[in-house]
Amino acid sequence: MTTRPPIAMLAELTHRCPLACPYCSNPVDLARQESELDTDAWRDVFRQAADLGVLQLHLSGGEPATRRDLEELVQAARDAGLYTNLITSGIGLTERRLRALDNAGLDHIQLSLQGTTPEMADEIGGYAGGYRRKMMVAEWIGQIGFPLTLNAVLHRRNLHQLPRALEMAVEMGARRIEVATVQFHGWALKNRDALMPTRAQAEEATRIVTEARARLKGTLVIDYVPADYHSDYPKRCMGGWGSTGLNVAPDGTVLPCHAAQTIPHLRFDNLRDKPLSEIWYKGTAFNAYRGTGWMPEPCASCDRKEVDFGGCRCQSMALAGDAAATDPVCVKSPHHSDLQSRAAAHATAADAPLIYRSVPGRATEPAE
Repeated sequence: MTTRPPIAMLAELTHRCPLACPYCSNPVDLARQESELDTDAWRDVFRQAADLGVLQLHLSGGEPATRRDLEELVQAARDAGLYTNLITSGIGLTERRLRALDNAGLDHIQLSLQGTTPEMADEIGGYAGGYRRKMMVAEWIGQIGFPLTLNAVLHRRNLHQLPRALEMAVEMGARRIEVATVQFHGWALKNRDALMPTRAQAEEATRIVTEARARLKGTLVIDYVPADYHSDYPKRCMGGWGSTGLNVAPDGTVLPCHAAQTIPHLRFDNLRDKPLSEIWYKGTAFNAYRGTGWMPEPCASCDRKEVDFGGCRCQSMALAGDAAATDPVCVKSPHHSDLQSRAAAHATAADAPLIYRSVPGRATEPAE
């Protein structure tokens, strides 16, 4: 296949975060602060990304606001000609800092929502006062005029709050909301008994989203990530492995997706050792599942093979023990029936205690 340049890059600036969300998709083995790329290294990464063809840069973490050089990094991305989107919990942002980010050229903010009430949001985030702080940040975002996307991660404990989350997105003046049913990678995988939605919840969420899309057309764009384990076909993960985007971890490791390091036989290149272009085009990890030539049956002869590309490689690894297997979410997978049974068991388990994300260098105070 012809490999095209990536459109987007996710820059995980840090794994440090004031929140401890049990649904976090960061790896369980989090990168420590001393391993993070410094300001100059990230500047070089952004220049390389722009030269490679990247148009959109998503600044993420952890919580990117824990980086004291965030404003410098946004300016560097702007200087490289990249469209910048800050993915944030809001904790660590002050009004002064938001205005500095605006002056540096930040284009867009994606604000996470752990719940629509202080009780739910603070419980899920593991951070007392987080909801109150987030609402202040949302108000400042509106006053400054940043385009806003609200990101609501939903699961068994908070799916009943979906209608209110949609209302809040409209009230905040958001242009878009991502209704993301929890994806079981990283810390979320440890919390399946606590977070797995029931099939009834998943079906109700789909109904609510369908109705809201019709009702709010022209007012709010709704992106929807349905509940994988209760579906019959997998999502088109990353638009196909190594086809449209890439991730850079805090230490400079370059990944085809945020969970790729869970595939043990893959070896990932680092920007400290190789240029980004070489990694994208020639890296063995990127070429491992690129296109369709790697596919076994039933994917190889399936009429959906260029629709969903066999689903999620990391999910196949987690659920089937083989990253090359058909995603067990797919009804054609030999593992599908077992997955459905396991999903039902997780969803009906008594509420398990949340296993909170443990955070290296956890920051609790807003940076000025």
